[in-house]
Amino acid sequence: MAHPVLDAVAGQYLEHVRVEKRLSARTLALYTLDLERLSTLAQTVQTPLLQLQPVQIRRFVAQMHGQGRSGRGIALILSGWRGFFHWAAQQGLVPHNPVQGVRAPKQAKPLPKALGVDDAVQLAGFRNDDADPWTEARDAAMTELLYSSGLRVGELVGLNLQPGDAAQSGWIDWEAAEAHVLGKGGKRRTVPVGKHALAALQRWLRRRAEPFEPDWAEPALFVGARGGRMSAQTAWARLRQRGQQAGLAQPVHPHVLRHSFASHMLQSSGDLRAVQELLGHANIATTQVYTRLDFQHLAQAYELAHPRAKRKE
Repeated sequence: MAHPVLDAVAGQYLEHVRVEKRLSARTLALYTLDLERLSTLAQTVQTPLLQLQPVQIRRFVAQMHGQGRSGRGIALILSGWRGFFHWAAQQGLVPHNPVQGVRAPKQAKPLPKALGVDDAVQLAGFRNDDADPWTEARDAAMTELLYSSGLRVGELVGLNLQPGDAAQSGWIDWEAAEAHVLGKGGKRRTVPVGKHALAALQRWLRRRAEPFEPDWAEPALFVGARGGRMSAQTAWARLRQRGQQAGLAQPVHPHVLRHSFASHMLQSSGDLRAVQELLGHANIATTQVYTRLDFQHLAQAYELAHPRAKRKE
């Protein structure tokens, strides 16, 4: 049965999807709302529903975006409209689908919030005396290295003890206190390893081979309980648990520590180019989006640096 706000053809389509697709009442209600919205917009431009053109659909998208609707929400609405016009084209009611090729605005991918400096230091310095010493040494070293050097999780688990044919992604140069990693796009870079991270790594090395047979020869720096290279999934799980054990309210995972590294480095140094190199970003615009400066820090920098902002004594 046609909805009173909708054209008869829209009602026919809703009956079609209800019967043919056996939609739930909730989904059918969403389809109905999408078509009601389209019908209302068509009326505002004084155009019959089946005569709408792509330029008008794009204008509707711009209006919804301007009103604050998210890119994901607009994409879902467009999907509903696209289905309606696809059906109408199959029925010979329209010569083409005016929604085909119309895309929602790109939704900016939200970055994880950086830990505050105090929280990051608390996490890096946390020691769980009740845990298994082998696991504790590994997880402490992993946490310290992620925050010390801003590695991606893939770069972390790809590290080996030393360079060689078996090196998947990189290795630790113990004398130079550097990590050599293979980043996105096969680009290698070298990043410093801080003294606390280096000390934690050395404590881990002293325990690393304890659970395994004398002939065990896994080249990976970080290994799992069975002796193989640690997976990225395991690293995520261990960090999440460690953040909880350390008493942090914010969920912790490898990218949070990478983001914290970048934010804290930029806040302390203000050197965007250096942070770009350390993160391995090809484009500095990526670093500008990735890092975060809180307003108080920006305001303080402005007061100290800008000639017109300096207050008279």
